[in-house]
Amino acid sequence: MQLTLEERAMLEGNHGPATQRAMEIVVALGNIYGAESLVPVESVQVAGVSYKNLGEAGLDFLNQWAVDGARARVPTFLNPAGLDLLQWQDLGFSPEFAHKQQQVIDTFVRMGIEATCTCTPYLVGHVPSPNAHLAWAESSAVSFANSVLGARTNREGGPSALASAITGRTANYGLHLEENRKATLRVQIECIVDEISDWAALGHLVGKVARNRIPYFTGLTLPDSHWDHLKALGAAMAASGAVALYHIEGMTPEAQMNDMLASTYEDWTITELENAYEALNQEHSSKDIDIVWLGCPHASVEEIERLARFAKGRSFVPTVWITTSRQARERALEEGYVKSIEDAGGKVVADTCAVVAPISDRFHHMATLSGKGAHYIPSYHNIPTFFGTWEQLEHIMLTGKSPIEAITSGQAK
Repeated sequence: MQLTLEERAMLEGNHGPATQRAMEIVVALGNIYGAESLVPVESVQVAGVSYKNLGEAGLDFLNQWAVDGARARVPTFLNPAGLDLLQWQDLGFSPEFAHKQQQVIDTFVRMGIEATCTCTPYLVGHVPSPNAHLAWAESSAVSFANSVLGARTNREGGPSALASAITGRTANYGLHLEENRKATLRVQIECIVDEISDWAALGHLVGKVARNRIPYFTGLTLPDSHWDHLKALGAAMAASGAVALYHIEGMTPEAQMNDMLASTYEDWTITELENAYEALNQEHSSKDIDIVWLGCPHASVEEIERLARFAKGRSFVPTVWITTSRQARERALEEGYVKSIEDAGGKVVADTCAVVAPISDRFHHMATLSGKGAHYIPSYHNIPTFFGTWEQLEHIMLTGKSPIEAITSGQAK
């Protein structure tokens, strides 16, 4: 591997033990994947933030880096934590867990990392330049950065992303290279893909087939305000498969400018989404739903507004959470959306998400329109989950009942 003089100095310990350890990780990964060089990164997103996932060993690991002088060289921000850092008590989290989670955040902050705690950093000001090299870790953010924003990043692990933050470098392999960004699976869409849940269902279906390949979609039409639809699509593909980049004919940046199909590729036509809706449903009976969860990936202000419009003058039966970034919650608060949702009995929850929060002992049946959430919640928390359309979730929020007819008939409009 070819290293610059500065990179060699980091590796030899001239910038301190923390930087040396970080460069050793970056170089080792580069050697494993056959990278010929490193590349400077514009920004870094670090995953592995929830104390639920880190535990005491993870906290000790982070603390040792901070004690050794680790400091971020480039703008660096965090994935969701295990609770709302301000509302944790009102939301029923324990003081013991909150104390440990705050220690994790404080340790990251000591390293010069922004405590944004969101899986949608592009919605809070961290929009990378086209073709910029990044070291992002959260799967849906990686997909969005590559596909919708035209940046370049592999999916980093927690330690490798932290190492990239400290060195300002990542190994130049995989999706950082032009030749690896072409699609090998062309997906022709011949069915209606309209609501956000449709885009999530489509993503679940394609991710299972594509695995870690790059799909190229034809036949899709996007609404004017489409970021929420695209983040739902990418998040579901990254969850059910390992898709880190996709193209949509004539729409996503690289597909607008170049022929992004590889010289050889597989063709696949999708004519219905009913099977995807059914596959995402773990809740196969008309049981009481005790939590409706929106905001996976983290909700935009527009998604919070939609819930607020529905909530106005109504009263929710189950717990209703919409998870989002701290910045989006503050804006929603200014616009009066938070009050409308809270007046109906719901909560606008910042900094966290249901996947990484300790909720297994509190909720028993969930409903969501997130393909990613419906994929992970049953396995992470052993909570049966109903996946459905916005209209179906409206019914659940007002009755607490899952519409069993929607499960048996598939996609309902």
